[in-house]
Amino acid sequence: MTIDFSKGEGLVPVVIQDTETLEVLMLGYMNEEAWEKTQAEGKVTFFSRSKNRLWTKGEESGNFLFLDTAHIDCDQDTLLIKVHPVGPTCHTGTRSCFNTDYNQNFIHRLEGIVKHRFDFPSEESYVNRLRTRGLNKIAQKVGEEAVETVIAALAETEKDFINESSDLLFHLIVLLRAKGLSLKDIAANLESRHQ
Repeated sequence: MTIDFSKGEGLVPVVIQDTETLEVLMLGYMNEEAWEKTQAEGKVTFFSRSKNRLWTKGEESGNFLFLDTAHIDCDQDTLLIKVHPVGPTCHTGTRSCFNTDYNQNFIHRLEGIVKHRFDFPSEESYVNRLRTRGLNKIAQKVGEEAVETVIAALAETEKDFINESSDLLFHLIVLLRAKGLSLKDIAANLESRHQ
C-alpha cells in the first residue's frame, strides 16, 4: 500500500472503524512514522497535531485500538483503519467520538456474541441451550418468532412489535450460525439482487 503523505504536509486523515460493528469511532491523523509504528506494533498510533508528537491511542488509558485491516482511498491520501477496540474510544468515556446514542450496527456485534457462544459453549448460555437442541428446534423457534412478529404488527403496540421483531432477528442469527452462515452471506445475496 502506497500512501501519499505529501498532500497534507506529511499528514493523512485516518478514519477508525470497529471491525465487528462497522461503527465509525474516531478521526485522527498519521504521518509516515505513525503508520510504520502502527504496522509494527499492531496498535494504532497517530500524530498528535496539538502535542506535535506520536501518540498511541490507549497509551495512558489502556483503551488501545488493535489494528485489523487498513484500506487506502482512491487518491492514496486517506486511510480507513478497521480495529478491535479495547474499551471506549473517546476520551470522554463514550464508545465513539461521534457520540451516537446507540450502536446502529449492534446486530453485527450480536452476531459475534452468538458465534462466540457457539465456539465456547457454557451451560448458562441461552444460545448454547438452543444449539444443543439441534437445527430443527432452532428453525422451529424462528418460525414461532415470525408468527409472533406478524401478530404484533397487526394487533399489538409498537413496543410489542419491536420486541417480537428483535426476538425474530436474534433467533434468525442463531439459525444462520447453526447453518454455518453469517449476515455477510445474507448481505451479499441481497446486494446481488439489487438492480
